[in-house]
Formats: sequence, C-alpha cells, structure tokens
Amino acid sequence: MAGRLIDTDPELAFQHALAASRRGGRMAAVREAVALTAYAAGEFGDALREFRTHRRISGSNEYLAMMADCERGLGRPDRALDLARSEEAAEMDPAGKVDMAIAASGARMDMEQYDAAVHALEIPQLDKNRAFSYSPRLFRAYADALELAGRGGEAEPWRRQALLAESVLGMGEFAEPEIMDLGDDDEAPAKPRFRRDSEGNSAEGDTGASAEDRSGNYAQAPEAAVPESEEDESDDALPGDEREALLGAEEAEESEDTADTEHDVRTEDTAGRHD
Repeated sequence: MAGRLIDTDPELAFQHALAASRRGGRMAAVREAVALTAYAAGEFGDALREFRTHRRISGSNEYLAMMADCERGLGRPDRALDLARSEEAAEMDPAGKVDMAIAASGARMDMEQYDAAVHALEIPQLDKNRAFSYSPRLFRAYADALELAGRGGEAEPWRRQALLAESVLGMGEFAEPEIMDLGDDDEAPAKPRFRRDSEGNSAEGDTGASAEDRSGNYAQAPEAAVPESEEDESDDALPGDEREALLGAEEAEESEDTADTEHDVRTEDTAGRHD
C-alpha cells in the first residue's frame, strides 16, 4: 500500500509504512519503505534515521545521496558535504555518484558558494555527447548551478541538452504512456464455427448439414449406418427362396398374357383377310 501511495499521497504512505514497521521492524525492506516514504513526505529526520537503520541492517550504501539530502533538509549542509567526501561515496555506481554530486552541489548552494556548486557537478558523467538514465537530471542541475553563478548564457544549452537526452531515452514528456488492460484476464475460448459429435448430429447452434471449418476444409456429416437387424424388417419382406419363387411365377404369368395377346391379334388379322 505504501508503494502505491508514495507518489499521490506520501504522508499517508508514510503512515502505512510506520504501521508495517511496528510488526516487522527488523526487516531491511520495511525500514527501506519507511525511509523512502518519510523522505517523500518531507519528514527528513525520520527519513535519515530509517536510512541509517536500513544501511546498518543491509550493509548497502545505495541511499547515501538521499541521506546527504536529508542533512540539507535539516539545515546541516556541512554534514551533507562530509557524506559526499566519504569513502563510501567514492565506491558508489555512476548513477549514485551523480545523485551525490547533485546533493553536494545543493549543499554548496545552501551555503551560497555558487562557483563551488558548479564545480561539484563537473564530474566524468557530465558528458553532453552521451545520454544515460541519469543524464537529464545532471544536465538540469548543472544548468541551475550555472545560472546561480551568473553564467546564464551557458545554462540554456545544457537545458536543451537535457531535453534532447530525454527524447533519446524516452523519458519525461517523451515517455511511452502506460496502457492498462481493463478487460478480463481470462478470455473465453473461441467457439468453433462448425463441429459434429460422434453420432453425426450438428453441435448446438449449428443448423446446416455441412459447414466450412477455420482451416478452409469442408466437413460433411457422415452417413448414418443402418443396422443389419433393420434392413429387411418391412411388412412386405419375404425370405430369399420364397421371394425368388414369387418373382418367377409373376414373370411366367406375364409371358402367358403376352402370348395370349399376340394370338388374339393374329386371329383377328386372319379373319380380316378371309373377309
């Protein structure tokens, strides 16, 4: 909960982190959450105490620059400079060194040492021809220090360079918008356009005898098999021998009828000639 609220309501996030620390105060992650939310809420005394506790538990110096900034927030810029000159600060990664240089420059500004503030930012990472994730904030801090030192003409190119670095890195106003999917996580499987069961019946919702499937093949309903026991179960069905005898008798009767007809025709024809 503290992580969700730190950007929108840091004070409430700090209260949530404090509640978590009452249950798991010996965990480094909990003390880290308390320190970060206190820093965001401007509670620099609490933040500095929690950063120190987190550093003691975890052995990490990643928040050393924030500790220096907390010293500035408490009105102690000299202590911030002490942290910037420490051996631990010299062993930080490039991003950490940039954050520490910005904190040291701010401490010099608090002491109205503006030329020294500019000098504090002239570190190897201040390279206008290369862009890293820390470059935009370093370029802007350097531009602010130059302006306070009365070198406003030199400040504007660094502000433009900060904007260019953001465009190259896709940060700030050039960052891609975060797209959230508001639909259900589990989508219903697509219903097949045509399906038949093992008995040759259409699936529910299909009314045609055949249909085209998604692969472009055509599916046809299998012909229903007629059980052998039902082949000759009609009322007129006869055993094989009786059927053949009956057919033979019918053919004989048709032959006799044909012969009688021909005989009658010949008789009538003969009688006509005698007349």
